[in-house]
Parts: sequence; structure tokens; C-alpha cells
Amino acid sequence: MIPVPTDVRVWLATGYTDMRRGFPSLALHVQEVLRKDPLGGHLFVFRSRRSDLVKVIGHDGQGACLFTKRLERGEFLWPSVAGESVTISPAQLSYLLSGIVSASHS
Repeated sequence: MIPVPTDVRVWLATGYTDMRRGFPSLALHVQEVLRKDPLGGHLFVFRSRRSDLVKVIGHDGQGACLFTKRLERGEFLWPSVAGESVTISPAQLSYLLSGIVSASHS
């Protein structure tokens, strides 16, 4: 896992995202739907419909970053809240990406 500074905000996009999207398309989603600056140094996390894949985008001051993680089994735990996004801490992101998952519903 790539270390995340503790002062970085992490935003989870609620709902599902088309995982064929790359950085430009996801950044546009951040800008237009989440009303955040995708180049502002924070991280934005998206999940697939099956909840076994996440993409994280951010800008580190030097360039755009895109991180993808797919689980071999199980699914990522995700908050079920209304709205466009939820913030979590960098530590919570680390737990999420470390494979703390729920059992698969397949």
C-alpha cells in the first residue's frame, strides 16, 4: 500500500462507478458530482458494482495518480448512506485496502 499522509482527506464516492473510467473521467466526476477539486491533494475512492474492485485517484503535486485494487474473494465494506460522498481517515482507507472485507454474496 502506498503511504497516505495523515493530513490528506479521503472521500468515498457513494454508489457504484463504471470501472472502465480512467483518471480524466473520474476527476471530472469528482469535480461535477462531488463538487471537489480532484487536483487538490486529496484522495477519492470509487467502487465497482460487484464491490470487489476499487479505484483511488489523487494528485500528489507532481502528477495524477490512479490506484486500483481487486479482491480475489469477498467484497469491500462500504458505507450505505445517502448523498454523494463520505469522508474517512487515511487510517480507515488503509484498513479498507488491507482486505478487511465482508463475505461474498455470490
